[in-house]
Amino acid sequence: MDRTPRALAVSRGPYRLYVEVLGGTGAPVVLMHGFPDNVHLYDRLLPPLAGRRPVVRFDFLGWGRSDKPPGYPYTSANQAGDLDAVADAVATRLGTDQVVLVAHDASGPPAIDWALSNPSRVAALVLLNTYYHWMPGLRRPPAIALYSTPVVRAAARAVARRWPDLDRRLYVWQVGGFIRDPEVRRPLVAHLYEQYLSARPAFWRLNDDLLATVLSRRRRIGALRRFSPPVRVIFGARDRYLNPKVARRLAALFPNSELHLLDTAGHYVQVDEPRQVAELIAP
Repeated sequence: MDRTPRALAVSRGPYRLYVEVLGGTGAPVVLMHGFPDNVHLYDRLLPPLAGRRPVVRFDFLGWGRSDKPPGYPYTSANQAGDLDAVADAVATRLGTDQVVLVAHDASGPPAIDWALSNPSRVAALVLLNTYYHWMPGLRRPPAIALYSTPVVRAAARAVARRWPDLDRRLYVWQVGGFIRDPEVRRPLVAHLYEQYLSARPAFWRLNDDLLATVLSRRRRIGALRRFSPPVRVIFGARDRYLNPKVARRLAALFPNSELHLLDTAGHYVQVDEPRQVAELIAP
């Protein structure tokens, strides 16, 4: 089997989304990144996942190799539109309407929103160290709190513009802290940061949207309790922010859910334990 990802042209209105497709059979697995990262978050997961099912990964608008339109309203709701465009393109390309959605970190709200709107198209919903609405135990990582708190974010962004090396150090410290193995950490963080620089407008705009997103989604708790497709909650238990308490509360919201806490993994559970995560995504 050819295990080389192939590019898929996907339009999002006048813009272009970068999408990769790896062949296989069955409902395709669609991998979504959060912030501040991109498709390379799944580099270590791709080999053990390949051959189990078709695999799709993409950069949201504003990130990675997708278009970065200036002034675009980068919001969780618009990311759900990105996912819709990808799901439709995948259905046309692979001839199957159903997908296994895999959300990590900030892609939780758009993935869950899309799943609630399209339950018949969801073969399974997989949640990796993510969130949907505000709940007890949910904590923002320090860098996210810095850039999303209304009182301080303008000053923090001004400092980042004036002293880019300080911004780089903050990124390396925060994102590097999400990865257990130093031999994996160094090259991956460097690669993610290289693509983060051009994505910073999207990062800041999504941080502006963050608090409103987690507060407004509480109105959809009833819809979560009626969501019938299978849900697998797979969290790295060492994550101090999107932590086991959040995982348990998320799993309890869905009527057909499984909870898996991986004791040896942290926030980037798919980086720390790619083989275990692949087996749980596509058993």
